[in-house]
Amino acid sequence: MKFRYADMSRRAALSAAALAAMATLTGCGGGATSPAAGDMALGAAEGEAKVTVIEYASITCPHCAAWQEETWPGFKAKYVDTNKVRYVFRELRTPPANVAAAGFAVARCAGEDKYFDVVHEFFASIQDLHGPDPRSTLFRVGNGAGLSNQQIEACIKDPENLKASDERDRQAVRAGVTGTPTFFVNGTQVITPGSNSGASLADLSTAIDAELAK
Repeated sequence: MKFRYADMSRRAALSAAALAAMATLTGCGGGATSPAAGDMALGAAEGEAKVTVIEYASITCPHCAAWQEETWPGFKAKYVDTNKVRYVFRELRTPPANVAAAGFAVARCAGEDKYFDVVHEFFASIQDLHGPDPRSTLFRVGNGAGLSNQQIEACIKDPENLKASDERDRQAVRAGVTGTPTFFVNGTQVITPGSNSGASLADLSTAIDAELAK
């Protein structure tokens, strides 16, 4: 991936909506471990997992895209495909927030069974999402998931989708999330100091394996 990560902060900034929510929600707590509206998950079923890993991420966050490219395959093979953890993906829009909102709407409109495929394709296309014509990328990926141009247009413009996206940002703020990507293992945040692509597989494994051993 040739996106110039060094040109951006170590962790992507929150969207304007999330920052505004933060101003009004300072002091509110909780939310990092509880199920939230709109959660998308893979791996072990809810209620059956000893360990839950939550990632807050945005399809317009280069560091999130780097994590998907560098760490996700190994993490998925080790913990998700084996049902050792329940992996929960939570959306938190980063600039350009309108593009992030549109992309997440397309992923949801494609259907739950295609959601992660669409999100991962957006991560793979992040340079185009930050380019002069992100709209064409939104339509290309949506078409690839079986959506027509008319369906994509309606999905992006649906005010209910935007309302839901705003609420997911507020949920993230209430959980104390200040940037993306952010990872929690059974409610404890996992950070790899100096990393430009989120928590490393080694640090996630240390946290996960300790919880599995309990």
